[in-house]
Amino acid sequence: MDIREYDNKGNLIRQNFTYYKYDKDGKQHNITKKEFKEKERDKMIKPIITSILDTDLYKLTVQQAILELYPNTKVQYRFKNRGEHKFSDKFLNELIFQINLISNISLSDEEYIWLKKHIPFFKTSYLEYLKNYRFNPSEVHLKIDKEGNLDISIDGPWYSTTLWEVPLMAIISEIYFKIIDTDWDMEGQKERARDKVYGLSMNYCNFAEFGTRRRRSKKIQNLVIQEFKKFNSRDFPNSFIGTSNINFAMKHEIKSIGTVSHEFFQATQVLESYNHCNYYAMKNWIKVYGTELGIMLPDTITTNMFLQDFNKKFATLFSGIRHDSSCPFEFTDKIIKHYKKINIDPMSKIIIFSDSLNVEKAIEIKKYCKNKIKCSFGIGTAFSNSFFKKNSTEISQPLNMVIKLWSCNGQPTTKLSDTEGKENGTPESIKYMKWVVKNQLKN
Repeated sequence: MDIREYDNKGNLIRQNFTYYKYDKDGKQHNITKKEFKEKERDKMIKPIITSILDTDLYKLTVQQAILELYPNTKVQYRFKNRGEHKFSDKFLNELIFQINLISNISLSDEEYIWLKKHIPFFKTSYLEYLKNYRFNPSEVHLKIDKEGNLDISIDGPWYSTTLWEVPLMAIISEIYFKIIDTDWDMEGQKERARDKVYGLSMNYCNFAEFGTRRRRSKKIQNLVIQEFKKFNSRDFPNSFIGTSNINFAMKHEIKSIGTVSHEFFQATQVLESYNHCNYYAMKNWIKVYGTELGIMLPDTITTNMFLQDFNKKFATLFSGIRHDSSCPFEFTDKIIKHYKKINIDPMSKIIIFSDSLNVEKAIEIKKYCKNKIKCSFGIGTAFSNSFFKKNSTEISQPLNMVIKLWSCNGQPTTKLSDTEGKENGTPESIKYMKWVVKNQLKN
């Protein structure tokens, strides 16, 4: 891992490559004195990620598809700090430490049995692969520049590197709010969680917890799920339906929820076709899963492009669509119009809304969809990273970050989204993909 240090004039005074190994008892070896003999190190030695299942279900579903369809593909992912938060050398040292600790975890026998029993679309061959999987820290490259900007890239085989995204983001967030931004506390978290499940259930909003990637800590995500599960009212049913986090689904005996991610559509641009990546992504997803995982993600190169390939066959086979960008009301109208155009009853389908939601927004969307199309909600940051500053009503802002696929077999991949500012890719690849979209939509 690349570590750089600058003096107060911005001159580079140290740059070295450091790698840390830990034995089966958790003992550390080859740790530099300057970086790791700090007094607070003893308080930070506990690993943040302790289970390979402390991730979102869609990462495993995508990994199984990669192994079946594209086992020889090489990729690169890159970190993007949308919120422009600043980081420190102390933060970087802890991040390196945690990344190396994660290489110790593996699928336990208990987890293997649980997956086999509760997630039937995972094939035995895949579970055997997962049992032998180990995170490889050498795939992760880190540095912080003199302004405190964090740069991360992940390089290697697609089937291996795909699992880094979720736990790495969770680690980044937890360390940030442990070392850099400490002006917050846990006060009122249980009460706020109860208020949220009450408000959503009272309005019959079926919802899942999607908060792993940007959670403030594993502890708070666990607390929120615990409060959601035990909520009970004599006046209306609990509308909490599960979590994207497999580990917590197993722990709390609830449903694990997830299907596919943008990276699958992005890689398909290179591996199949830039023009019709949606078509080939859906076709290949069916090869692996049939109709078992039936929620599609339409906005990788805009929903308008997706709908061109979302013909009656696909629309019939897939149970619904996930909304992840653009105005939710305009999106709803667009999807309903498309279903009607191909003679499918919208009330037989569902939209899963998951774009920057909170309780109030979900209730508003639920009312809009009533008697038009079924809907459900995946809510993340508003559940697992909703805090105020200490002794204040001012919001403690969560990190706004993503880790997205950047290239595939050396060729750029692009995510356009339906919302300005959520694009991902090189300026040239974004420009090219916008040209592709413009010309395709003309025909």
